[in-house]
Amino acid sequence: MAVKSCITKEMIEEFRALDTCCVSDAMDKLGLYAGLLGVNCVLTDKKICGLAFTVHYRPCGTEKGTVGDFLDDVESGEVVVIDNAGRLNCTVWGDIMSIMATQKGIEGTVIDGVCRDLPTVRSLGYPIFSKGHYMVTGKDRVEVDYINQPVAISSVVVQPGDLILGDDTGVVCVPQEKAQEVLNIAKNIEEKESCIVKYISEGVSLKEARKRTGYHHLQTHCE
Repeated sequence: MAVKSCITKEMIEEFRALDTCCVSDAMDKLGLYAGLLGVNCVLTDKKICGLAFTVHYRPCGTEKGTVGDFLDDVESGEVVVIDNAGRLNCTVWGDIMSIMATQKGIEGTVIDGVCRDLPTVRSLGYPIFSKGHYMVTGKDRVEVDYINQPVAISSVVVQPGDLILGDDTGVVCVPQEKAQEVLNIAKNIEEKESCIVKYISEGVSLKEARKRTGYHHLQTHCE
């Protein structure tokens, strides 16, 4: 079943045309925090943009649970967002899941934790954003607790259906109820920054170019 969200396909494509820096600045303008600290791209030049399908992990008890069967429920174009509490001692994503995700057309994976099997990930070109990579399996160490409920990635709450944008700079999460507002502000910021580049290419000083566009206050939050 697809994740429910008020974000349209058209909005997703508009966000895809932006970078994480403009979106982060737009979130600052609204007094919101967007960045998933420490979550970085495993492969460069791999941009992702889609709705969050959230997964929460917990340590295994006496009875061991599953680690990846939720993938059957993820729809094409969605981003798998995994809350593994930042654990670096065991992975929750590897080669088989990357192969399956690629076959299903899943947009990418974001992990508060680590992944493994990088040779396969590279050969597939599958986009993963994580806090690193490590060979030790999560099987019999952690298990899926629940899916499509709120999770926390680097202290940022991610709701199912929120907008996830990732590029070489990092990953941001846009709350779905603020998506249109963030999009409008981010597009304005991008336009103003393009104007600055144009001005300086014409010989205008950086100070003057920034002054003309109000650069220093583009992301400033106003109550």
